[in-house]
Amino acid sequence: MEKGSKKLAFKEREDLKTASGVNNRGILSKVYGNLNKDNDKPIIPLGHGDPSVFPCFFTTPVAVEAIVDSVRSSQFNCYASSVGIPPARRAVAEYLSRDLSYKLSPDDVHLTVGCTQAIEVIISVLASPEANILLPRPGFPMYESRAAFSHLEARHFDLLPEKGWEIDLDSVEALVDENTVAMVIINPGNPCGNVYTFQHLKKVAETANKLGIFVIADEVYGHFAFGANSFVPMGELAYIVPVLTLGSISKTWIVPGWRLGWIVLNDPNDILKKAGIADSIKNYLSIITDPATFIQGAIPQILEKTEESFFSNVLSIAKKAADICYDKISEIPCITCPHKPEGGMFVMVELSLSLLDGITDDFDFCLKLAREDSVIVLPGVAVGYKNWLRIAFAVEPSILEEGLERLKKFCQRHALKQ
Repeated sequence: MEKGSKKLAFKEREDLKTASGVNNRGILSKVYGNLNKDNDKPIIPLGHGDPSVFPCFFTTPVAVEAIVDSVRSSQFNCYASSVGIPPARRAVAEYLSRDLSYKLSPDDVHLTVGCTQAIEVIISVLASPEANILLPRPGFPMYESRAAFSHLEARHFDLLPEKGWEIDLDSVEALVDENTVAMVIINPGNPCGNVYTFQHLKKVAETANKLGIFVIADEVYGHFAFGANSFVPMGELAYIVPVLTLGSISKTWIVPGWRLGWIVLNDPNDILKKAGIADSIKNYLSIITDPATFIQGAIPQILEKTEESFFSNVLSIAKKAADICYDKISEIPCITCPHKPEGGMFVMVELSLSLLDGITDDFDFCLKLAREDSVIVLPGVAVGYKNWLRIAFAVEPSILEEGLERLKKFCQRHALKQ
């Protein structure tokens, strides 16, 4: 525009700045921004859950071939229905029904652009005036970001590190009022690496039912469990309380860039349907973008033909990495891990700032670690736990060992002199 002409009427949205400020992407970008360009050490990314760049975590050829077949068929160059194409919805329903004592219908399945968009849809649908939602602390910050942007009040219940990060159900009950619509659980856990037992999930379902709220079950890491507890889908308890299940192929197949997720109604008693939630989800999906049709076209082949050996190999590597992470952290005096990870890709560890010199908090710790040693870790403040760290262990094991060794030496350099 020419000098002296009228200014643009645009005004920056403060709620957008607020939402981005509580997002792990925004916080990680600040940590990456503090890297020393003159440091010749290779960057070791222990800050986010994307192991797809490491050869040991490459996805199965079955998935790759499914994408190729889908593209070459020329059957999926078209627009898709806003809820997803029928073959893909049917395949997801059949895949998830394997773990349930009842059968899901394709009509229960709504496809999304990854699980991130599934979160956007649910939070937006629930964001009516005065409403509030219960989120876990620590938790996945995307829920916090979307709630802030949608002006949906977020209230936080505690996870208990001394009890394997179980949900503090007393804190849930204390938070609920007549405007509480739902509670979110993440299982297997992000950021804690825990896997809930059937008995604990049943208590969650009974509590939610008593309080008159439904459960949003984030199961994007479903079946990514390698410890003593097997993964149990929350939908198996939908006869007690209605459940919206969020998931995707991103983590189980190690393809987060393919952006294919879902929202599934586990609602055998039609409570969510009668309340209008199912229609609201469909209405919202009709005004946003769909997953790429050729990805949807590949889903039946991916879900039906992936061999069990692929999953068992991935879980074996993840377990080895989790063991390395837990053992190495136990050698660092200023860092404590209260619970060995049993699933997912992360572990939460507590910083003892009293043992460190010149470190003010977890964010300062991560900034200096990146600057001095080119290791990226997410500060706990990003997930609601100040002066803790979230460490991603799902990386190539030798690289993980190098990163944790640098972390150990960083702590030794900054140890408070006695």
